[in-house]
Amino acid sequence: MAFQLAPVTLPGIQEPVRRELDAAFDELSRIIAADFPIIADVNSHLLRMRGKLFRPTLALLSASAVDEVRPRDITLAAVVELIHLATLVHDDSVDHSVLRRGQPTVNALFSHQIAVIMGDFLYSRAIVELVEGGNLDALRVMARVTNEMTVGEMRELEAHDALEYSEDAYDHMIRAKTASLMSGACELGALRTGSEAREALKRYGLYLGMAFQVADDLLDYTGTERVTGKPTGLDLREHKITLPLIAALPRMTGPERRIVQQLMTDPAPSDDLIGTVIDLVETRGGIAAARERAHQLTLSADAQLEGVRSGRARDALRDCLAYAIERRS
Repeated sequence: MAFQLAPVTLPGIQEPVRRELDAAFDELSRIIAADFPIIADVNSHLLRMRGKLFRPTLALLSASAVDEVRPRDITLAAVVELIHLATLVHDDSVDHSVLRRGQPTVNALFSHQIAVIMGDFLYSRAIVELVEGGNLDALRVMARVTNEMTVGEMRELEAHDALEYSEDAYDHMIRAKTASLMSGACELGALRTGSEAREALKRYGLYLGMAFQVADDLLDYTGTERVTGKPTGLDLREHKITLPLIAALPRMTGPERRIVQQLMTDPAPSDDLIGTVIDLVETRGGIAAARERAHQLTLSADAQLEGVRSGRARDALRDCLAYAIERRS
């Protein structure tokens, strides 16, 4: 069956598991609660920044697609969001970012030292929760995922040479950095089912996660600060090499490639230089190529759902694919 994109909203996608998702957020608050004042202050800030909860949504929809959602699934969904929060706190500190979801980052509001320690705290709370719940299978999944995400971050840090960085290297990076957690979230939801459905949902999450990251990288070229919560062109300003640029480079002239090289070697590139490179990427087809890649990845993800029982949850998982590549923030 061909996968057709349709206008969707995240609240609409979440509707089949709305009560369970709210319960997972309550679980998250319980898991990270701490008496130590500074930890409590940071926790309050993170909870006020309540994100879209897309990853726990995937876990709960996957659980609903194979069986009824149980209390254990709600806790696992909370753990997924906890791991995601930990990565965001660490990423913002590494990148020296000052905004996340339009709000000050932990490192900007407190300090880089506190951000690093808080990321560690959130990771450790996730592990404690899995161990105390006796969720050994879930612990195996999340241990693998967190290791893969760490390798993905290292791959991104090693992406120095914009003119030589390959699409294959980019694929390896986004598989580990972003797709691994979405894949793990879907797999957690399917732990109770047979290996065939579990593997199908794991693969679905992998392809979805890759499409999600490509679309996210596109927003740096096509979005605005109002919708993304961060300045457009921030990836270029931070010398991050993403698919739109990778796809455009082979079609650029020598002088155009030298402009890209100038940006990547400038410690503080100007807005004009960033705007010039964004225009070059669009003119040389980088944005169109990245959009097509994201669409192809959603087709691969959709194919994995053929082995999942039909129903509202599977329909919502299909809608997640449209959301991943059509969202504006």
